[in-house]
Amino acid sequence: MDILTALGFILALVAVLVGAVLKGAGIQALLSSAAFMIVVVGTIASIFIQTPLPVFKHAMRRVSWIFRPPPAQAQSLIQKIVEWSNIARKQGLLGLEPLIEGETDTFVKRGLQLVVDGGEPDAIRAILEVEMDVREHADTRAAKVFEGMGVYAPTLGIIGAVLGLMAVMQNLADPSKLGQGIAAAFTATVYGIGLANLFFLPIAGKLKGIVAEQTQVREMVIEGIVSIVLGENPRAIESKLNGFLH
Repeated sequence: MDILTALGFILALVAVLVGAVLKGAGIQALLSSAAFMIVVVGTIASIFIQTPLPVFKHAMRRVSWIFRPPPAQAQSLIQKIVEWSNIARKQGLLGLEPLIEGETDTFVKRGLQLVVDGGEPDAIRAILEVEMDVREHADTRAAKVFEGMGVYAPTLGIIGAVLGLMAVMQNLADPSKLGQGIAAAFTATVYGIGLANLFFLPIAGKLKGIVAEQTQVREMVIEGIVSIVLGENPRAIESKLNGFLH
């Protein structure tokens, strides 16, 4: 569980709600079904139009990463790769074959299989880099779904404010309704800017950071697997891969 993400969401809500009270607006001023429809439902509609269905489904699966990111396994992978290099030097590359079934990471498993199959170093690197790039592209597109929501929400908040002001203009003859009407008009702006800057854009940024970290780990795996095929010294491999940790 990512404590910072959970704490961030809680602080975001506290900041808005307590801020509304301290400013004298009150929490009640933030409750508006019209603003919800225009901003929240409108943002969802916009992202539906922008995003292909497979990308949207992938984004919904990846959003859980902000609370439970993939475990940091770079250090344990380095130890594995060094162990594999020792086995390869003693038993040959075919000695790694029994280890394939025990691997849970499909990318690492694919790399080991290519080694056992006797692939050339350049071919192994090319195959794994293509798979790495495809995964990175898919996960980055998922993050951009939330980035898009962060772009649309403030604009829809402005639309909500304008619609609210239009309603106020229709009641200029009744001054008792003006104050409440103007306050309600700007609630949509709060929804749009608040959701974008406190939720959607931070979620996108967090996911992009996780994707970059995952890509770096896969680059490390590729380098380690190619080094094993080239027959490099296990200590040299360990020293090289430790550079990815910094």
